[in-house]
Amino acid sequence: MKTPLKSRAFLLCFVPFALLLTSSFWMIQRFVQSTVRDGLRTSLRRNQIEIADMHLKNEQQTSQFLRIAGENSALKAGIQLLLAHPNVESARNTVEDQLRELGEHMGFDFLVVSAPDRTPLAAVVRGHAGNGSAKEQLVPVDLSLLDHTRSNFVFLQGRTLQVASVPVDEDDENIALLSVGESFTLSGTSMPMVLLHNGKVVESNVPHALPAELEQAIAGCDRAECDVRLQGADWISLPMHSYTGGYTLLSLDNVDTATAPIQARLRQLFASLAAAAILIALLCSIGSSSSIAKPIAAIVTHLQFAAKTGQLAEIEGKISSIQEIHELAQIYNQAALSVRSAGENLASAYLEFVGSLANALDARDPYTAGHSRRVSEFSCATAHAMHLAETDVERIRIGALLHDIGKIGVSDSVLQKPGRLTDEEFSLVKQHPVIGRRILEGVQGFAPFLSAVELHHENWNGTGYPKGQRGEETPIDARIIHVSDAYDAMTTNRSYRRGMSHEKAISILVENSGIQFDPRIVATFIALPREVLTREPHGTERAIEAEQQEVAVAV
Repeated sequence: MKTPLKSRAFLLCFVPFALLLTSSFWMIQRFVQSTVRDGLRTSLRRNQIEIADMHLKNEQQTSQFLRIAGENSALKAGIQLLLAHPNVESARNTVEDQLRELGEHMGFDFLVVSAPDRTPLAAVVRGHAGNGSAKEQLVPVDLSLLDHTRSNFVFLQGRTLQVASVPVDEDDENIALLSVGESFTLSGTSMPMVLLHNGKVVESNVPHALPAELEQAIAGCDRAECDVRLQGADWISLPMHSYTGGYTLLSLDNVDTATAPIQARLRQLFASLAAAAILIALLCSIGSSSSIAKPIAAIVTHLQFAAKTGQLAEIEGKISSIQEIHELAQIYNQAALSVRSAGENLASAYLEFVGSLANALDARDPYTAGHSRRVSEFSCATAHAMHLAETDVERIRIGALLHDIGKIGVSDSVLQKPGRLTDEEFSLVKQHPVIGRRILEGVQGFAPFLSAVELHHENWNGTGYPKGQRGEETPIDARIIHVSDAYDAMTTNRSYRRGMSHEKAISILVENSGIQFDPRIVATFIALPREVLTREPHGTERAIEAEQQEVAVAV
């Protein structure tokens, strides 16, 4: 099934615009996402710098305290006593008391004294006293729970503690190692962060994210900025700080969450803009397609009309402002003028041909010269008097010119015979309507005149030839020509008699009205002005027998 031109033109106008609008929206959305992503990276880097500065300040404060604490003479004395008597409980209690006093004064959550080989000697951690008091205080720690390795983090009683250490020296000899720490938690941080130890999650405040999911998502991202996919969303990961012992603090930021409000507004804005743009594009496309299809449809309509009627009419006015279509209409009009001119030339040649046929027929006998032309004139006058349409009058005119064309097939010895025709000869004359039809029906364009040629000798009462039709079975063209032919035959000189008078011929027509001739046509014919019927000179009356034979031959 072929798509109409208007639909194709509409699609060609609308679809590219819709694709351009869609691609523009996609590109702008990608640009916004890229811009937001860059902003998040900048924000993360700024946070990285701030966290690094905070860590530096904390480390400086802690180092300053550790240096002061490491020079504490009471703590040194207690450590030396504990080193001398490692199994004496009172010596350990003395060191723990000193650690507790330092911790309460400085606000640390964890303090531990270790031997130079990092074996824990005494430690306290902030916790519940166990006596029903809700106040958190520093309490001794089971040393077996402590790790001997050096690290910035200690995991104790389900808590993560960030620690820093300083050596305790006596007379330039290292006697112990003092470590202090604070609870490390990410729950109070608004920024999503993850603490990793050799790729494993230690602490995380990323909501609803399991450690296994985090480890899989950020694998390989602990030391560089990278994009990760977590919980079906895009995230940015950036290392905030690295610690000894293989610990890394990462920050995460959800790109989709950050861009969601902007994208929602963009979608809202683009939905409004797209609706307006599509409406405008729709109207413009409809207008454009109509401006293209409508003038072409007008040309097609003219061509269809020409195919039905054979008349190629011109297109009036300027049907389109599009230059190409305007030129097409001009070319069409030029073609229409050419076809019309050719048709007029053909019609002129056709009329000349018809006239030549009639003249050639009449030229066979000097007595019948001008017969076809006169019958044509009489028939046209009768048709006009009966108020027939001009197209009918023109058809009758040409049919009358051709009505005796079949006599070409009848021998001159019969047509020009002086005296009465034998029955056999009259039978030959009666064949001329059929011969005439056979001659014309093989020529394109003569179809409208076949009935006039074949049936102009049919009688009103059905006694005519060749078909014996009765009344109005015979077309009006043939009935009018029948009367005109009989009148001219009776009033024209022939080789075997002279023509009768106008009055005598009229009386014979009236006498045979309703028998041979259509009464209405006879009444119209005899009412024609005398000068219309007697333009040519005619002979005097002849014998009734000759007149009746001629009437018989004519009809």
